Amino acid sequence: MPNEILIKNAHTVLTMDDARREIAGGDILIRDGVIVAVGQGLQGGDGGKVINAKNCVVTPGLINTHHHLFQTLTRAVPGGQDALLFGWLQTLYPIWARFGPEEMRISTLVGLAELALSGCTLSSDHLYLYPNGSRLDDTIDAARDIGLRFHATRGSMSIGQSDGGLPPDGLVERESDILNDCIRVVDTFHNPNPGAMVRVGLAPCSPFSVSRDLMRDTAILARDKGVMLHTHLAENDEDIAYSLEKFGCRPGQYAQDLGWTGDDVWHAHCVKLDSSEIDLFARSSTGVSHCPCSNCRLGSGIAPVRKMRDRGVKVGLGVDGSASNDTGNLMAEARQAMLLQRVENGADAMPAREALEIATRGGAQVLGRDDCGQIAPGKRADIAIWDVSGIDSAGSWDKAAILLAGPMKVRDLLVEGRQIVRDGVLTSIDLPRVVEQQNTLARRLAGG
Repeated sequence: MPNEILIKNAHTVLTMDDARREIAGGDILIRDGVIVAVGQGLQGGDGGKVINAKNCVVTPGLINTHHHLFQTLTRAVPGGQDALLFGWLQTLYPIWARFGPEEMRISTLVGLAELALSGCTLSSDHLYLYPNGSRLDDTIDAARDIGLRFHATRGSMSIGQSDGGLPPDGLVERESDILNDCIRVVDTFHNPNPGAMVRVGLAPCSPFSVSRDLMRDTAILARDKGVMLHTHLAENDEDIAYSLEKFGCRPGQYAQDLGWTGDDVWHAHCVKLDSSEIDLFARSSTGVSHCPCSNCRLGSGIAPVRKMRDRGVKVGLGVDGSASNDTGNLMAEARQAMLLQRVENGADAMPAREALEIATRGGAQVLGRDDCGQIAPGKRADIAIWDVSGIDSAGSWDKAAILLAGPMKVRDLLVEGRQIVRDGVLTSIDLPRVVEQQNTLARRLAGG
């Protein structure tokens, strides 16, 4: 018997399909983790589960294209709260050097739980340091426990302070070891098939923490293995100055020279891309992960998202690390993206529905997931259900414009047709116990 779910009587279904249909009184029929029908008056088979979505807006699950999940253990750290990017990193590196597998796993559980409660069904993660026996495996295990779709990226740092880099020497790895472990994690975990719950990408941390050789060799390896590439790029003025001084070119040119443009590449931040770099990314189908809250928190600036989208650049959203955000609410991130473009370009620069599109369909495009990001027949059943009957939306004339009035937390969340959040409560783990473990680990790191 097929596993069937019928979502009934939604106030509005925001499909984000090719026609951007909005269906009042909409229904969604799901079978074996796949959407089979979207419309009104749908009927399910006998014995199937029915979810009543009356007074709810239903959207595709949100997609997070950039995160450092290990950082949920280091929120609001004194000394880093008011620093720019480089100073912030120098404050946090010594703390992260004390992490081990338990810290990586628990921090990832908490970060993904927070994302799920904000309506996120798919998250990438950029893990670029591996102290004290930590491995990418620790985060992948946590994602399986939560039940979110997960794009883990094997990050890396190879140039320490003694060689002119930013990270302490104790946090960098030999480049041969990095490449060997990249091969291991791709061969062990990466699933290229439609509906994959786990995929792996390769992600040297940044131009100021790895060598040109490692950037180039990683791109060659990723294409040999058929996986995507990810890094930080053009995040702030310090980043641009470093690139000009060390490489004699802007970050976009550096990326192009080393094979880091194309439809299998996405870059985080890109706050300081100039017009020629935006055109380069558009021509090459290179993706961008926009991280508005982190960019505000670190004073990096406002990314030119309006210009990127107008020129055809693929743009998704990222919450970035919880040590620079310091939250992991992807719905709040979408709202911030909308507001910042209005601050920069005027009140008509980004409608609420466009920002929501970036958070769903846009993220799927950036991560190469044409099976996700839409509520349409044949797409995976990754669905967020938002209760608009509460105080957040009281008095709202357009309840489907949820980025304007709310809510910011999801009522129900389905991933591959499995209900991960029910009535605002995570179903897959004992969250209060995990939060207690997280706080114990944080106190230990702080010396308390």
